[in-house]
Amino acid sequence: MSTPGRVAAVWVPDWPVLAATTAEDVAPHVPAAVHDGRHVTAVSAVARAQGVRRGMRRRHARETCPGLALLPADDARDVRLFEPVVVAVETVVPGVEVVRPGLLLLPSEGAGRYHGSEDALAERLVDAVGAVGYEAQVGVADGVGAAVLAARAERILPPRSGPAFLAPLGVGELRHVAAHDGADVTRLVDLLTRLGVRTLGDLAQLPRTDVTARFGPVGTWAHQVASGQDDRPTALRRPEEDVAVEQVLDPPVDRIEGTAFAARGLAEALHARLVERGAGCGRLQIVARTEGGDELVRTWRTDAALGGLAVARITDRVRWQLEGWLTRSTAGGRRLATHLGEDPGPSALVHLALRAEEVVAVGAEQGRLWGDPSGGDRRAHRALHRVQGLLGADSVLGVAVQGGRDLRDQVHVVPWGEDVAPARPADAPWPGRLPPPAPATVLQEPEPAALLGADGRPVQVSARLELSAEPVALRRASTTHTVRAWAGPWPVVQRWWGPDPQRAVYLQAVTDDDGPAVLLALRAGAWAVEARYD
Repeated sequence: MSTPGRVAAVWVPDWPVLAATTAEDVAPHVPAAVHDGRHVTAVSAVARAQGVRRGMRRRHARETCPGLALLPADDARDVRLFEPVVVAVETVVPGVEVVRPGLLLLPSEGAGRYHGSEDALAERLVDAVGAVGYEAQVGVADGVGAAVLAARAERILPPRSGPAFLAPLGVGELRHVAAHDGADVTRLVDLLTRLGVRTLGDLAQLPRTDVTARFGPVGTWAHQVASGQDDRPTALRRPEEDVAVEQVLDPPVDRIEGTAFAARGLAEALHARLVERGAGCGRLQIVARTEGGDELVRTWRTDAALGGLAVARITDRVRWQLEGWLTRSTAGGRRLATHLGEDPGPSALVHLALRAEEVVAVGAEQGRLWGDPSGGDRRAHRALHRVQGLLGADSVLGVAVQGGRDLRDQVHVVPWGEDVAPARPADAPWPGRLPPPAPATVLQEPEPAALLGADGRPVQVSARLELSAEPVALRRASTTHTVRAWAGPWPVVQRWWGPDPQRAVYLQAVTDDDGPAVLLALRAGAWAVEARYD
């Protein structure tokens, strides 16, 4: 395995709050937080000192801090206001990589030599961000994950010291490394904590093959971060030429609506060319040219597991970036107009281009933030898209977990590849629902079964949720299996106020036949297998 390259991370703490307070002109001494409509997603240092924390409900946050300024989340605003920070960093090191608003990455080996040392590079970066009115923290380490966490600790780690630095950190630090706030990372952290894996060192000691088998791609990524191994090399090989699309804007465009329309067409064209070549890419470069001759360039990191190559996500990234350019001064001192009548001549955009960089054939990609896709996964995706093309989008359906108490209520079926919001949010409180993870297969028709105790009699559950006997055997059809382990019971009662209340008790069981664990349900005194944990 190759040695991870030296990476510098520039982190502006609490950026979503800084962007929101800047846009809303909230004074720095006022406690502030950003919310997504239900929960707090970012908190200022002043609000944290008064007890406000991420994940709190809005009402709870206001009760904790009555003077709290609650501001709505806005991705476009965060990108737009972060643009001056990126420009300032590029005066020190050109060609930085934007991970998310508030976090930048750059290779530090060459830049450190140019500025004299990595310490001198860090000082220059902090000064550059400070010149535009924000405080930044810089970290340098071997690999992306270690560099991000080193920036949070304001550390410049010596070479090959990443694993020792990461080992005592809690697994919750994985949330800070992820390119986007993802529910998958949160669920993984919660599950690892319940399993007793509390530090990154604990996670790194586990065999990676076992972690991958249990947690999938997100587990592979987490193990790479915990082990101090880079999830992608700093200098990626370039086995194929870049894929680029461009468009001349005639007449010139000086309104964000016009550039967004052009961005959608270019995103679709770029996506189509990549699909035609059977290729993936590591980075997306956005290039715009103004009538005055200024060329504006920005590079975004892509992440296929989070929809990085999807048309909608490419369009959003381009639109946000153009909005950032259209609302700041260019290098020549001119200001790009956001509406007609404000210097439309020299500041209008006349050319827009998108370039997919680090292009490799499908199956030969460099490691992404969430782990490497397999060839089998790619072939399956191609086959499913082919079927959709022949029979229609609704002919291929995918399944996700949504909110609900009953097992079948939690199944959310959507057309494959589409991100359709569930009818019932999964993060809402659902008292009585089964604990995660959800079973992989829910049987259309429950399979009758008998759960037996040591005396051979069926196991029953009392009103106090006490089992009549320890489960030792499970009889399915004409076969009886020994129960090696079990968990539960969990009661579910629905429509208790009506004439026909629905009552059930769930129990998980693992048998000695080396098959998957099963989910049993007790209804009206009879057990049945309702799902499998494949």
